[in-house]
Amino acid sequence: MLTHASPGPAVEAPPPSPGGRSDARPHAVVIGAGFGGLAAAIRLGARGYRVTVLERLDQPGGRARQFHQDGFAFDAGPTIITAPFLLEELWAMCGKRMADDVDLRAMDPFYQIRFDDGHVVACSADADRMRAEIARISPQDVAGYDRYLEASRRAYEIGFLRMGTVHFAKVATFLKHIPDVLSLSGQQSVYGFVSRFFKDPRLRTVFSFHPLLIGGNPYSVTSIYCLIAHLERTYGVHSAMGGTGAIISGLVRLIEGQGGAVRLNADVDEILQADGAAVGVRLASGETIRAAQVVCNADATWAYANLIRGPRKRWTQAKVARSEYSMGLFVWYFGTDRRYPELPHHSILLGPRYGGLLNDIFRRKRLAPDFSVYLHRPTATDPALAPPGCDTFYALCPVPNLDADVDWTIEAERRRAAIQARLEATVLPDLGRHIVTSKIMHPLHFRDELNSTKGAGFSLEPLLWQSAWFRPHNRSEELRNLVMVGAGTHPGAGVPGVLTSAQLIDQLVPHAT
Repeated sequence: MLTHASPGPAVEAPPPSPGGRSDARPHAVVIGAGFGGLAAAIRLGARGYRVTVLERLDQPGGRARQFHQDGFAFDAGPTIITAPFLLEELWAMCGKRMADDVDLRAMDPFYQIRFDDGHVVACSADADRMRAEIARISPQDVAGYDRYLEASRRAYEIGFLRMGTVHFAKVATFLKHIPDVLSLSGQQSVYGFVSRFFKDPRLRTVFSFHPLLIGGNPYSVTSIYCLIAHLERTYGVHSAMGGTGAIISGLVRLIEGQGGAVRLNADVDEILQADGAAVGVRLASGETIRAAQVVCNADATWAYANLIRGPRKRWTQAKVARSEYSMGLFVWYFGTDRRYPELPHHSILLGPRYGGLLNDIFRRKRLAPDFSVYLHRPTATDPALAPPGCDTFYALCPVPNLDADVDWTIEAERRRAAIQARLEATVLPDLGRHIVTSKIMHPLHFRDELNSTKGAGFSLEPLLWQSAWFRPHNRSEELRNLVMVGAGTHPGAGVPGVLTSAQLIDQLVPHAT
């Protein structure tokens, strides 16, 4: 059941079963109700555990939570689903069909990319349509597109199917995969790899931006992340009716159907340990909850720095501090009292610079005056997310994380106003007169509300030396009986990566006895 935490020290006792008897199943605690934590809870329930999910916020979802304001519904974070089979598996584990609970709609096109000069590329799964789009821009690059499709397929097979589905507890496991990484030119960046297939700089941008969806700089992260293009093309880009929050609600119902519970306003202060093993948690209220298994869906580096008391073997305070983190995110949520029917569900409005802007964000840690914007208009698919005759939007802008010297208490409104001006000049004419509700989030919110180290939007940056074995392990290096899931562990950020991290529960946690 979905409950709100009550204060006061206590030791959790097994709750009564529906028949009135005490539930004697071994207890598992999951810290955090994001996609990773909810998926992990379902898998633990299927393995015979009584599961309690502890969420410090007043609603489940973590970065994927949904909020309502003035009659408008806003998905706070993820807005697309690119690997629906990972979700369908969770429903199947509970003897149910996801389609009976969640209505996913395929996007066609996936999204429109608008260049600063006004040229637009519509990206879709249809290879012939994509060839026509490429031919409009650069006819000599059409043949390169076909070669790129094959390269991204190989990246998917190696990076997602082989490496993404194993946990790297031993360095030997990682070494075994090095020949595969080298065969893909994994030491090369995504942008460098894409440039082998496309000569036109605009097409190099179109086919290299995907790492930004998981917090990576296309000029720095390994070319293995070209797998995202194949994932999109093979399984499609989907959005849920009712928003991503409808998926979160469905996952919570699955947990409840297994006899588990999701507790809100339950802020975990410490992971309890004995003889080198996790044995439960202590809440900020002082309540103690014992568990045979602990799963942590909190940001991995934040959890190591704040939830484990005493010395740590690998993820020391110094290592947490010197690691490289993904960019920050500035998100402006707004609703209008009119509709903009010409706009698709997903749009990307590119600024005048690509490589230079990314360098400012990731390396120089500078808030540049120019920017690119992802514009989400979910009411293009589901008008019920806004009052009648209105539209719901969010505009997301990559920005530096909190390593940058940016005073967001001052810069937030400046950036919002600049985004509004850009939208008015391009795709949302006369926007200012029609805004009826507004809310912003920036790196300070990610740090303070989501416990994200340095306010990063996607935890650790997915650099080659921060991936696989080098990333926080799924089986914690610090404590036995502690498993890490979510964006900060292997295989990484993005809904598919986070759900796959939870999938590894099946390899790491034994069936309850």
